[in-house]
Amino acid sequence: MSAIRQPIIVVLGHVDAGKTSLLDKLRGTAVQRREAGGITQQIGASFFPKDVLKAICADLLDKYKIDVEIPGLLFIDTPGHEAFSNLRFRGGSAADIAILVIDITKGLEAQTFESIDILRGRKVPFIIALNKIDLLAGWISRSLTLEKDISSQEKATQDLLDNGIFSVMGQLSIIGLPSEVYYRASNFTKQIVMVPISATTGEGIPELLTIMLGLVQQYMKGKLKYEETPARGLVIEVKEEVGMGIVLNTIILNGRIQVNDEIVVGTDHGPVLSHVKALFMPKPLDEMRDPRDKFLPVKEITAAAGVSIFAPDVQGVLAGTPLLVVRNQQIIDEAKNFIDNEVKRAIIKTDKVGVVVKSDTLGSLEALLSQLERKGIQVRMADIGPVSKKDITEAEMVKEKDVYLGVVLAFNQKTLVENPVVPIFSGDVIYGIIDSYIKWTEQKRAEQLHASMETVKLPAMIKVMKGYIFRRSNPAVFGITVLGGKLRSKVPLMNSAGEEVGMVEQIQVEGNPVAELNLNEEAAISVKGVTIGRQIKEDEILYTLPNSAEAKFILDSKSIPNDLQELMKDIISIRRKVQMLYAY
Repeated sequence: MSAIRQPIIVVLGHVDAGKTSLLDKLRGTAVQRREAGGITQQIGASFFPKDVLKAICADLLDKYKIDVEIPGLLFIDTPGHEAFSNLRFRGGSAADIAILVIDITKGLEAQTFESIDILRGRKVPFIIALNKIDLLAGWISRSLTLEKDISSQEKATQDLLDNGIFSVMGQLSIIGLPSEVYYRASNFTKQIVMVPISATTGEGIPELLTIMLGLVQQYMKGKLKYEETPARGLVIEVKEEVGMGIVLNTIILNGRIQVNDEIVVGTDHGPVLSHVKALFMPKPLDEMRDPRDKFLPVKEITAAAGVSIFAPDVQGVLAGTPLLVVRNQQIIDEAKNFIDNEVKRAIIKTDKVGVVVKSDTLGSLEALLSQLERKGIQVRMADIGPVSKKDITEAEMVKEKDVYLGVVLAFNQKTLVENPVVPIFSGDVIYGIIDSYIKWTEQKRAEQLHASMETVKLPAMIKVMKGYIFRRSNPAVFGITVLGGKLRSKVPLMNSAGEEVGMVEQIQVEGNPVAELNLNEEAAISVKGVTIGRQIKEDEILYTLPNSAEAKFILDSKSIPNDLQELMKDIISIRRKVQMLYAY
């Protein structure tokens, strides 16, 4: 059988769901089994070798008759969808599989939905860790296998667990994801598997790892084929190390990287060629009690692995861009073109009327753009870096054409401009930024609509009351009943032939002026320019006549009540008898 590499696993979920606690517990559990060799702490990742997995999952591996064939599991231990976003490669993801952590006491939350959107967009399979079962009322940890721990609980506690499971299943079902807890799952390819766990007590951790091993080995071995080639990797973090300079924390996806290898990486000024001066790995976790010499230099690394790379002339390297080892001078240009295209795939510069987007890495920028596309929000510019004066100027130009799109959305970025003249929506949660922006637009539209509704000439249908003519002309004053809509003053009137017959000057009820009349209300109105018996007759039906632009606004507005819109349609139909293009 050809060599296979360890799968790359990411951990995602809502803040406080327990992502970091799960990774810490995974590492701690492995260190406790030191007789199996412990695990290796890598830059941005933790590698669990085969022997450690066998030690943690021994009983379950025997139960499910699973033989560990892969070298181990590589967990990306910078949790969060931002880190996962940086694992972007050729429009997809470099992650092979993911664990989505959900707090069983809360269910799906804002960032859970965001994480699912990103996973589905990148087509990454995932299993769910239902965390915090130890917080269920009455739960007693007995350090047994999970199924025995569950069966030993009081019935009320078991019911709470089942209720939490069914609640999450229901939420997932609403968004089109069938799921089931692992001990009831019938089809692991068609159902998202859930494993109840506690990142505090460690319950469910062996089951989670066993399920992960089973899924990976049964369905993903073809994807995990190791290629003995110059390394391909992804820069997930760029850091300034004291005494060294810039180091590139990189996940090696396939192949081999060695000291003195030439590499091509993407920067904010284009792809550059550099060379590896040093490779560093942290010491294994079970040897890290001594803080001195925390990192060890190594000569080479093979995939999949996390490594810290020290290379000269890499200022401005963009996190989320590929890193390619080039041992053949003839493919340098090809590598540069590939990386240049990867950068350009995410960065946008247009003249469109749309929002300006800034982010800290290519991966998070791509994730943000994907979310905006789903929401139907047009983008004018998208780039890496802090919010600059140029960004403000671009947004200001848009604001002149569309006040709702003349804004800046900034993820994990500061603003270099004091007192910006356009709204800036910033934060460290993609979902939160977009949600804040959408709420702002809704509030802004509501305010504008309220202002418009105060001045717009709303449609009304009225009947001239027989026997209530108080003055025949200059102005005519007579009684009316509102048969439909809302009547306000300072609005023209037309008859059923579509002809304008005068202007409502004032509305009075019992001698007192009022602002408007509603359905079935009666009042006296004064109308200039008409004589009762000529232009207006008793018992006649009259209609208000908003101008053409107002009529179209009323007809198109989603916030105008349906009864007013239906009446407006009747008025438009009547008016077009004499004004063909009315309300077009």
